[in-house]
Amino acid sequence: MSRIGLAPINIPQGVEVTIDKKNVVSVKGPKGTLTQRVDPDLELKLEDGVLTVARPTDQKHHRAKHGLYRALMANMVKGVSEGFVIEQELVGVGYRATAKGQLLQLSLGYSHNITLALPDEISVTAQQEKGKNPIVRLESPDKQLVGQVAAKIRSLRKPEPYKGKGVRFVGENIRRKAGKAAGK
Repeated sequence: MSRIGLAPINIPQGVEVTIDKKNVVSVKGPKGTLTQRVDPDLELKLEDGVLTVARPTDQKHHRAKHGLYRALMANMVKGVSEGFVIEQELVGVGYRATAKGQLLQLSLGYSHNITLALPDEISVTAQQEKGKNPIVRLESPDKQLVGQVAAKIRSLRKPEPYKGKGVRFVGENIRRKAGKAAGK
């Protein structure tokens, strides 16, 4: 049995969940509104502030979708009530970040600055303190979208294993390698 799929989702105060006849779930809360289409084979029940997902059979594809859609629903409920935050730090000499509205401008050691236009669902801030690495903070109710944007930013300059320079998540450990051994 799927342990994740069987777990009920508690709906917090101030969050409204509606289930359409075509298995389209809308979750509305203080941070925004999210919608997700659920596989029509799965059955969704909303009773007394608890959302449950049930599968019709124990076939492999039903078992896989059972846990998947339950996790997606839980992420939607958490997103509209609390939101998701990802922080990334830019490690390197001269690396900078500035945020103006939905534009993020990065200076990552290339001959030109990189400008990214971010989706409206994401709010971005860039902090830069003297003596510390610049930090880019992404916030959104949509976990999938904020993770995808963070991965795109990280892909612009991945951390390298010798000096550790690049864009990394705050708290991420980079496996370091020893450089070339000195000649005798």
